[in-house]
Amino acid sequence: MSTAPTEVQVLVVGGAVTGLSTAAFLARHGVSTLVVERHPDTLSHPRSRGINPRTVEVYRQAGLESRIWDEASLATDFSKLQMIRARTLAAEEHFAGPTDSPDPSGEVSPCEWAPIDQDRLEHVLRAHAVELGAQLAFATELVSFEQDDSGVTAVLRDRESGSERTVRAQYLIAADGGRSPVRTELGIQLDGPGEFATTVSVLFEADLSEAARGRPVGVCYLDEPAPSTILFAHDGDKRWIFATPMPADTTLETVTEEQAIGLVRAAIGVDELAVRIVPQLPAGGAKWLSFVIGAQVAREYRRGRVFLVGDAAHLVPPTGGFGASLAIQDAHNLAWKLVAVLDGSAGDGLLDTYQAERQPVAWMTLQQTMAMMQDRTGAEGGEDGGLSPADSYSTTVFGYRYSEGPPVLPRLLSGEPGTRAPHVPLERDGASLSSLDLYGSGPTLVTGAGGGAWEAAASAVAESLGVSLTVHRIGAAGLTDPSGTFPSRYGIGSDGAVLVRSDGFVSWRAATAGEKPEEVLTEAVLQLLGRA
Repeated sequence: MSTAPTEVQVLVVGGAVTGLSTAAFLARHGVSTLVVERHPDTLSHPRSRGINPRTVEVYRQAGLESRIWDEASLATDFSKLQMIRARTLAAEEHFAGPTDSPDPSGEVSPCEWAPIDQDRLEHVLRAHAVELGAQLAFATELVSFEQDDSGVTAVLRDRESGSERTVRAQYLIAADGGRSPVRTELGIQLDGPGEFATTVSVLFEADLSEAARGRPVGVCYLDEPAPSTILFAHDGDKRWIFATPMPADTTLETVTEEQAIGLVRAAIGVDELAVRIVPQLPAGGAKWLSFVIGAQVAREYRRGRVFLVGDAAHLVPPTGGFGASLAIQDAHNLAWKLVAVLDGSAGDGLLDTYQAERQPVAWMTLQQTMAMMQDRTGAEGGEDGGLSPADSYSTTVFGYRYSEGPPVLPRLLSGEPGTRAPHVPLERDGASLSSLDLYGSGPTLVTGAGGGAWEAAASAVAESLGVSLTVHRIGAAGLTDPSGTFPSRYGIGSDGAVLVRSDGFVSWRAATAGEKPEEVLTEAVLQLLGRA
C-alpha cells in the first residue's frame, strides 16, 4: 500500500443523509470531497418520513427538487392518516387525531413538504454527489485523526480487507451520528435534558388490518411492550417501522429475531401475528438498528479544522420530523462558508459563524420538539408560546434567524438582515420563478427597478475585492415582479438594495440608494465574507 496520503479539500465522516448532503453541496461548487461510511451501503430503514419546505428549498437550490419528487411517496395521502395513542394498536385508543403537520408553506415558499423516506432520499443524494465528482467510500471507518494549522491527517480502514490508508484534508466534517466518535475524541460536551432512551428499531412486513380496525394509521404512540414505543406506517399498509426502548439486559448485539418479533407482536396486541423482519441493508445482514432518543446540543460545533453537523452536533426528539431537516440545513450553512474560504474569497472568521448561527437554531428546535413530544405522549409541560400549532410549526421551519431577536412568523418576513429572504413570485422572459431562485452562487445583490446606482457599485466592488457578486435588478432586463410586491416584501424602495448570502439569508439591506453606494456596499460585502 502506498504511504503517500490521498489529498482532498474536505473529508466527511458519515455517509447517511447529513454526510451525503454535505458532499452534494460542496461538490456542486467544485470542492474535492471524500465521504467515508462504516456500513457497506446506505440503509433500508426509512428513519425520516419526509423533509419540510425549507429543506426542499435548500435542495431546490442544489438542483435536486424534481429528483426528490420523483422518489417521493406519492401513493400515500399523509393528510388522511391518523396519530393514535393507545396501549397496543389493537386496543381502544386514548387519543386519535390527524398526523399531518400544518403545511407551513402557503404563500411564503415555492416549495411544499416532501414525503420522501430517508432511504430514498439518500439514494438521490448519493447519485447526485457522485455525478458532481464527490468520492464515496463505504465499508470504511475512521481510525484516527490529527489536525494542525493547515489541515487534518486521517487514517481510514477498509472494514472488508482490513487495509489502512492515510488521507490529508484541509477540513474534516463529522456527520457520524448521535454517538459521534469524532465528537468524543475531541472531548466536546453536550448540554440539555439528556438521553431519554436507547431504542431497538426494526422494519417489518405484516398484515395489521385486524388490529387497525379500518383506521388509517399513520403513527402510533404505544405503551407495549414499553412506554414510548412508536409504530409508523410505511409503504402504505405493507411495511411498518417499529421502535421501542431497548429491553433491560439486552444490547443490539444480543437481540434475537425471535425476541424482535415478540416485541412487535406485543406492540400490535396480536400474539400469533405473522411478522417478517426486513434487513436493514439491501444485501442483507443486520436486521435491527439502535437509535438514541434524546435532547442535547454540543457546546462546540467547531474545533480547529473539524466541524460537527447533524446528530453529531445535536439530538432532538423525533416528534415533528425536524431532525433530518435540521441536519441538512447545518450542512447547507457550513458548505457555502467552506466554499468561500477554500476559493479565497472569505476569511477564516466566516467559519466561526457556523456555530454562532446554527447552535441557537438547534436549541429552538429542541424546545419545539420537546413540547410536541410532551403533547403527543400525554405528558405535561408542553409550551406553545402563545402561537397556534400552525404558526408554531411554520416559525420553526422558516422563522429562525441568524441575528439577535425572536423568531419571525414566516408571513411577516420582510428582508430584515439575519432572516431568510422572502419568497416573491417573479417572471423572467415569460417563465415563472421565485425570488429564492436568484440565490445560491455566492453573494447576490437584488435591487428595485430604480437600483441603477447599486448595479454600477456592485460591478466596481466585485472588481476591487476580487470576488463574484451577482446582481439582479427586479423590473429590468426581463426580470419582472408581476405582483408589484417585491420592494415592500424586502423592505426597500425602488432604489434600495438587499445583499443575500448563498444560503438565501439576508446579510445587509439599504432602503434607498443614499450616498456613496460603492463604499457602503464594499463594507457590506466584506462583512458577509468575514473580512471586515
